This record gives sequence, C-alpha cells and structure tokens, in this order.
Amino acid sequence: MVTAPGTGRQDPSAEVLAEAAAAFGLLASPARLHIVWALIQGESDVTGLAERVGGALPAVSQHLTKLKLAGLVRSRREGRRQVYFVDTAGQAAVDVVRLLVGRLTEQDAATTAPARRLRGL
Repeated sequence: MVTAPGTGRQDPSAEVLAEAAAAFGLLASPARLHIVWALIQGESDVTGLAERVGGALPAVSQHLTKLKLAGLVRSRREGRRQVYFVDTAGQAAVDVVRLLVGRLTEQDAATTAPARRLRGL
C-alpha cells in the first residue's frame, strides 16, 4: 500500500478497489438501484419488489440474486416467502445509494432537469 502524501493515510489495496468497483458496477443498473432503494425503505418479498419497481418477477428475482452474491442484500424465509433486506456487510455501498439517490430525488423535485449533467461522465 502507498501512503497518500500529506495525509498519513494509506491508499486502499488493489483488491479493495476492485471489490468497490464491482459493487458500483452492479449498482449501475437502474433496476438494481431501485430495488436497493426500496429495500432501504424496508424489507420486502420479491412480489412486493416487482410491483414497486415495475419489473417482471423473474427479472427482479435475478437482480436480487446478484445483489445477494455481492453482499448488498440478504434474505430470510417466512413461511413460503423469502423476505429481502439490506445486508449490514454491504452497508457502505447502501449508504452511498441512500445519499446519492436521495439527493438527486430532492433536486428532481426542485427542478425540471434531473441530473442530466451526470450522463456520459
């Protein structure tokens, strides 16, 4: 690891940066972002998530599988249902989603041109 000049802090390892990039790459999908956003608000089963995000049940299920593999969400069985919720191990990435999507939502409510400046960066 390299220490950043003047900060006394070490730069993250290549492995940590690769893991973060993979998490951000996974969250680059609007559907997955919407699912994580919904789960930040409260736990849900796949049917409730599909209704909320407007996706087909199989597609939402596949997104949830990927989010689980990345450690961003977890599930537990309640009878015949799987209930999904935010995984505390992935809390840092979820906090970024909460902050960014929340802020963009506030800006969208205040203006008519929501975050178009971010496209193509």
